[in-house]
Amino acid sequence: MREFIVEADGGSRGNPGPAGYGAVVSDAATGETLRETAEYIGVATNNVAEYRGLLAGLRAAFALDPAATVHVRMDSKLVIEQMSGRWKIKHPDMKPLAAQAARVFPPGQVTYEWMPRAQNKHADRLANEAMDAGARGERWSEAASTAELHAAPRVAATPEPPGDAAAGAARVRDALAAGRAAAGPAGPVPDAVPASARGATSPSSGDRARTGEARAGADAGTQAEVDAETGKHVTAVRPAEAAADARAAQAVAEGGIARADADVRAAAAETPVVRAEADVRAAKAGASGENADADTRAAKAGADTRAAKVDADTRAAQAVAAPGWAPADMGAPATFVLLRHGETPLTPQKRFSGSGGTDPSLSDIGREQAERAAAMLARRGTIQAVVSSPLARTRETAGIVAARLGLDVGIDDGLRETDFGAWEGLTFAEVRERHPDDLNAWLASPDAEPTGGGESFAATATRLAATRDKLVAAHAGRTVLLVTHVTPIKTLVRLALGAPPESLFRMELSAASLSVVAYYADGNASVRLLNDTSYLR
Repeated sequence: MREFIVEADGGSRGNPGPAGYGAVVSDAATGETLRETAEYIGVATNNVAEYRGLLAGLRAAFALDPAATVHVRMDSKLVIEQMSGRWKIKHPDMKPLAAQAARVFPPGQVTYEWMPRAQNKHADRLANEAMDAGARGERWSEAASTAELHAAPRVAATPEPPGDAAAGAARVRDALAAGRAAAGPAGPVPDAVPASARGATSPSSGDRARTGEARAGADAGTQAEVDAETGKHVTAVRPAEAAADARAAQAVAEGGIARADADVRAAAAETPVVRAEADVRAAKAGASGENADADTRAAKAGADTRAAKVDADTRAAQAVAAPGWAPADMGAPATFVLLRHGETPLTPQKRFSGSGGTDPSLSDIGREQAERAAAMLARRGTIQAVVSSPLARTRETAGIVAARLGLDVGIDDGLRETDFGAWEGLTFAEVRERHPDDLNAWLASPDAEPTGGGESFAATATRLAATRDKLVAAHAGRTVLLVTHVTPIKTLVRLALGAPPESLFRMELSAASLSVVAYYADGNASVRLLNDTSYLR
């Protein structure tokens, strides 16, 4: 039976603030990195980001081998103690995440261990890479990640046979790291911000690039690092030639051993993604001499492109295949039938109507639309529960449908529409005339709020993700009708597809339309229907 190590971390630059997570899956026997994953998740707390990292790491391990045993190592005492069952989980945003994490593997296959933050650098750097990418409006890419190159060497749990390529690569990395540590800084090392100041001050390649430290290091032979023992962000001044020699030495060493490691993995690989990852590692190690750094970047660029394409193709194939090819023992998904409320007097006028406005009721047309939706859903006969946003138009729509189905209506505040602030009740043209700068900012960034302190799309997405997770945990294997609004439905679809925030502006969602998303036990989601209005005609 295979054994994996999952190391995970999450951070928030503000707590709550822009947040991301990172997780790495490694082979417990060899120490080889098998999978890296990271994601920017919008505005969230540290603890939510940590739980999201745990969940992602477990899902990545499950995808590699569902029968494997997994040992989770994190520097979050809270997550480790709660998942081990020693502490109670009280926070409503963390309960559904913990429940999902507990369901990825059967009970008994996963163990948990706390570790010092200084030992969790790989996952921490992945989380920071994800937050850096989110700040740029981009998605994190495994092919472009450099987190493993800067992380502390991973020591294998058991001795390897002579000649094992992965073990040889690990020993070379250990030797190189020991050499750098022994050399020490050539100049004074000032105290700086502790790495434990999570998120806003945790150093990463993206942080240094943004502040100009990386550029200064390249120009003046200065390198910014994080001390492995103290966790402090330090600046070590070395001659530029020495830095080049160190890079060249690492490239030469990895060229002889890490390339062999890549060849072994490529020979055993069964998927294009594994081969692409091996190509990337080999390309990273292919440079030598004074031009090591430039040659490595040039060689890596071609491999990154191939790996990114293969990775994207594989994710797309998995998303399509998941509904029909999920393992038989995964059980029925939690299926959300998403019904937008019927028309209100504001709907045909295309006015902003969120959770902070006049809370209008349905018009006569809206009530007729709700009746038609109810008749169609009654004929289908699959709805097992009804949950509604608290606003009047959704409660009225839900009441009409639930009465036809003989069900009660539950209310969940997380399903409410976005608060559009001072734009409530205005048309798009009126907003452009009165608040042109705020509107342009809102169209350009999911973090921008409507005039007057409304809710950003990023904040809405965080709210909806937590609501989704809670409802999936409460309705596993059931079909549930969620009666809600334009932005919540579009957001749930966007999150299921892994689409960027701007996709919200590229979906049509008519009044009283139906969309369907299914959520599986392994974390996969399948969009089955979008904006169906056939029953209204």
